[in-house]
Amino acid sequence: MLANYLDKAMEQAVYEIIEDEKTCWGEIPGLQGVWARHANLEGCRCELREALSDWLALRLRWAW
Repeated sequence: MLANYLDKAMEQAVYEIIEDEKTCWGEIPGLQGVWARHANLEGCRCELREALSDWLALRLRWAW
């Protein structure tokens, strides 16, 4: 169930290549604080999923 949520949220991710800095920026709209920056797109995706996972864990902890 959680894996499905993560997958669906990652489908909403938007990415931007920042040419000046030669980095990739990614975020998930609607989830404040869930963003990542990396030297390439694949690394950005991995870091974004990790940020999403951490965000979700924190939200679940607050709910207890």
